[in-house]
Amino acid sequence: MRSDLDTVARGAGVVRLDEKFRWPGGRHIAVVLNVAYEGWSDGKAPGIGPMGNPLPAGAFDTNALSWGSYGATRGIERLLRVLDRAKRSASVMVSGIFGERTPATVRAIVQAGHELVAHCYAQDVIPVQLALEAVRADIERTTAALEAASGERPRGWISPRGTPSAESARLLLEANYAWQGDVFDDDRPYVQIFEGLAPGADRIVAIPLTMEINDLPHAMRFGRSPVQYVELFDEALARMREDDGEAVMLDVTAHAHVYGRPTGAWAFEAIAAKAGACDDVWLATRGEIAAHVRQILR
Repeated sequence: MRSDLDTVARGAGVVRLDEKFRWPGGRHIAVVLNVAYEGWSDGKAPGIGPMGNPLPAGAFDTNALSWGSYGATRGIERLLRVLDRAKRSASVMVSGIFGERTPATVRAIVQAGHELVAHCYAQDVIPVQLALEAVRADIERTTAALEAASGERPRGWISPRGTPSAESARLLLEANYAWQGDVFDDDRPYVQIFEGLAPGADRIVAIPLTMEINDLPHAMRFGRSPVQYVELFDEALARMREDDGEAVMLDVTAHAHVYGRPTGAWAFEAIAAKAGACDDVWLATRGEIAAHVRQILR
């Protein structure tokens, strides 16, 4: 273990895992299957879409809005079927707005055994752009909407773009969240400890979100194919196996409006099957990772 000062979350100390740390069973590789089920506020559209030519400034992008709406119409159901066939559990990031728009779907995610991860109220709500009280209000609104729809209070949080406010981690801890995934600065999870809170209630697990096997930048930014998505996973896993000197984790992320489509869902399913068949890999949800880290860093 190593203690540091967290420069992102104000007032937090950090305890990190050292090279001796291992995942359950002595494994040094953990893989997480993530699904992003994302929605936008009324009158808002995704900032990215399938058309390469930008619209004039101020024009509403109806193309991007229709493209982004696919996740709720078809994509999330297809990815849930993929996971059911693979018999694997995922961490599913859900916009709070779907607690109101599609409560049956949010409930189905939990009933299928997946981890419900709060993802702000909508994709256009970026915590770093909000005042302190607005960040707190968004956490409360998002949590309440997802809990009302699913019957389960989310314990994990990832912001859109993974872009929190400087106060988000403390506010999430105060709202009884066990972990947050708005960090990119380590290969392993770590614990943030906040001053002024009761012992035992003063810490939250920070779980880095890796971006290498993520369909949104993969397809929309780099123009790569679903075949290359699988190949990137194969290559990353092979290279990680070559070096067992430290524990690492690898996220595989599919968005319901991107690889929730027939042309991409098969690739996510192929990776789920591959990861699940590896005895030397711990295939876990982010909540399971947080619980394991808490046992080590009490």
